[in-house]
Amino acid sequence: MSPNRLEAFSDGVFAIAATLLILNVVEPSGPLDQGLLHIWPSYVAYAVSFVTIGVIWINHHMVVAQIARVDRLFLLVNVIFLMLIAFIPFPTHLLAEHITSEGAQAAALSYGITLTATAIMFNVMWQYAAQGGRLLRENASARVVKGITRSYLPGPFIYLVATIAALVSPQLSAVLYAGIALFYVLESSVFGGRA
Repeated sequence: MSPNRLEAFSDGVFAIAATLLILNVVEPSGPLDQGLLHIWPSYVAYAVSFVTIGVIWINHHMVVAQIARVDRLFLLVNVIFLMLIAFIPFPTHLLAEHITSEGAQAAALSYGITLTATAIMFNVMWQYAAQGGRLLRENASARVVKGITRSYLPGPFIYLVATIAALVSPQLSAVLYAGIALFYVLESSVFGGRA
């Protein structure tokens, strides 16, 4: 089976997940000028999650560009991966709503667990496709394949560290999530330029 249908479906899920993020930014109660300042966590959570989903979408595109065909197992792994992508708006909302209240730890943990699981599934998907060139194009560059593998491997561990940090400080954890998003923007730009 050609990867074209997989990519079209995946792009739709990414687009919907990114769009749903804005629904977490709700009109504040009370005087508008003060209320707009009071909901700053919603703006930050929206921006961090939108950038995160965007970077994952870029990386997913790079993976699909290296693939010549897909099989049933790859499709199933991709579906589970997309399920996690579609779920990101929920813990984003929790984090935005509770980062400054008593529910901050649970919100930061739910966000981190979701992104850690997403990074794990992304690695499973790529490793399955790349192992022995199983699903890769015949002319896939070995340098690009190794670069993708090297680039994606740290993701689950980085997100796990940020998630565990929520046990100590949910606010530190949230700052780490923002830092990870920035790191991957820079890393994707550098790697993308070399590839």
